[in-house]
Amino acid sequence: MIFRDTNLSGATVIELERLVDDRGFFARSYADDEFGPRGLPTRWPQSNLSRNNRRHTLRGMHYNAAPHREAKLVRCVRGAIWDAIVDLRVGSLTRFKWFGVELTAEAGNALFVPEGFAHGFVTLTDDADVLYQMTAVYAGGAGRGLRFDDPLIGITWPAKPAFINERDRTYPDFDAVKFDG
Repeated sequence: MIFRDTNLSGATVIELERLVDDRGFFARSYADDEFGPRGLPTRWPQSNLSRNNRRHTLRGMHYNAAPHREAKLVRCVRGAIWDAIVDLRVGSLTRFKWFGVELTAEAGNALFVPEGFAHGFVTLTDDADVLYQMTAVYAGGAGRGLRFDDPLIGITWPAKPAFINERDRTYPDFDAVKFDG
């Protein structure tokens, strides 16, 4: 695996290191002995699959309130997405900064999202499947969010979202004073 740091402390893009032959390729997508020494989690008690039927579907920007914060390892396993994260950590030098990366099934790349970050994506293809490995199990009532077009954050999406559920579309402007993350 190839680990590429992002402009946000703790967030990492993980690329496959392919062993190619006439059958195709083989690559490790996760290994304790490579994640652990980099300070990345090695325990993933929950995995989620998000099926997205239509191109330009937006999910996010989601995070969990303390004490139920969770880190995520996000990988697109069918199709393509543009994945975005926002640093919400109090005291972080990159607080309210964002990072985006294209994740595709073809590339096999993944994004590690640290605790204290909001996360979301827009699909770039029809029939995009996204696999999340989570460092914590679902905690009902802990889910929070900020609007994908919140002016405080200013994410530049590569495609205009066309399909957004009511909750994600109507989050209020982010208020750092009331932040409970």
